[in-house]
Amino acid sequence: MTQQRRYPDMWVDPEDDPREAETNARGEKAVLAEYLDHYRKTLEMKCDGLDAEQLARRSVPPSTMSLLGLVRHMAAVEHSWFQRQMQAKDEPRLFGKNEDRDADFNEAVADQAVVDEAFATWREQIAAADAFYEGVDDLGATVDLDGHEVEIRDIVVHMIEEYARHCGHADLLRECIDGRTGQ
Repeated sequence: MTQQRRYPDMWVDPEDDPREAETNARGEKAVLAEYLDHYRKTLEMKCDGLDAEQLARRSVPPSTMSLLGLVRHMAAVEHSWFQRQMQAKDEPRLFGKNEDRDADFNEAVADQAVVDEAFATWREQIAAADAFYEGVDDLGATVDLDGHEVEIRDIVVHMIEEYARHCGHADLLRECIDGRTGQ
């Protein structure tokens, strides 16, 4: 039985929202981390309670976008920026993206093993990114991206933007699946 909510038009009642912090973050590094975590949790909420078929359901042909594809994509994005770029790890891109740049979406199929792998990989990449970020003392430190020096803060802001954009996609995908809308 579904628990009654005070605000049935909202995803969750405000007091039950896992994205709401008990205290406000202070300082640039903590604020950026809080925003990034907020959008990560938002994507997870949009996928909550769906089965493999629903998660893999495509948006509008010919697009291959799906909620499962978004989770795979964000795992690959976390890996690319935090591991491959900021830490200069020489690792292949996740989900076969070296061979097919859209493999994260194209191979997001309605198979529970694919779903389990996607969420496990995404959570592993978040943990690795958070561990790296925790050790960053200077957000103004730069990394070399193809001959251009880019500040770590700029990459973190880009990650927030990437999640925010895709959470908008997730809102629409979820509404098409079962009518639930985001907050």
